[in-house]
Amino acid sequence: MPNDTETESKDGFFTEIAELAERMIAAHGKDFSMGAFILAARFIAENKISEKKDAGAQGWPAPS
Repeated sequence: MPNDTETESKDGFFTEIAELAERMIAAHGKDFSMGAFILAARFIAENKISEKKDAGAQGWPAPS
């Protein structure tokens, strides 16, 4: 079972994700927000985040 510090840290990240999603939805709609998070999940699953972090936004694929 995670300790209190780990739980607080994870809760903080979920709060940040929720706030980011709300801003993205307000600016560009639900489809954009969901697509961006799906792409991020794919990159994490494929271990490409470390390869792209120095490339900036240009390293991310264009949405289809």
